[in-house]
Amino acid sequence: MLRLQTPGNGDVVDITEGVQRIVDGAGVRRGLATAFAVGSTVAVTTMEYEPGGVSDLQALLERLVPQRGDYEHNRLAGDSNSHAHQRASLIGPSVTVPISDGRLTLGTWQQIVLIDFDDRPRDRTINVHVVS
Repeated sequence: MLRLQTPGNGDVVDITEGVQRIVDGAGVRRGLATAFAVGSTVAVTTMEYEPGGVSDLQALLERLVPQRGDYEHNRLAGDSNSHAHQRASLIGPSVTVPISDGRLTLGTWQQIVLIDFDDRPRDRTINVHVVS
C-alpha cells in the first residue's frame, strides 16, 4: 500500500517507484501489478510524466470537464467537486502492469501516475496488488 498527501486540484504524482518497491518486496519475477486508488475523486493511469505532458493533460481535462461547470451533484449535495468525480470516472481508479524479470514492463517514457482531482488537499491510499 502507498500513502501520500496531495494538494488536489488536478495534482499529478509519479508513483512508479513506489509500485516497483512493492513488486520488489513481493519477490515476483513474472506476473501482474495492479495499482488501485481508493476514492471517487482520484485516478491512476500511465503517461509520460514531464511538465509539458502534465500541463497538456490538465488542460485537456479542464476543456472536457470544466471545474466551474453546472453540475447537479454540486446542487444536490451542496458540494463543489462534481468535476472531480467526473474526471476520475473518465480516467479510472486503477492500472495493471505486467512484471517481467521482477520489473514493471513500462515503456521508456511511461510512468504510473496518480491524479487527484478533488478541490482540496487529501490523504490518498493506493492499494498495490502483485500476483504471479
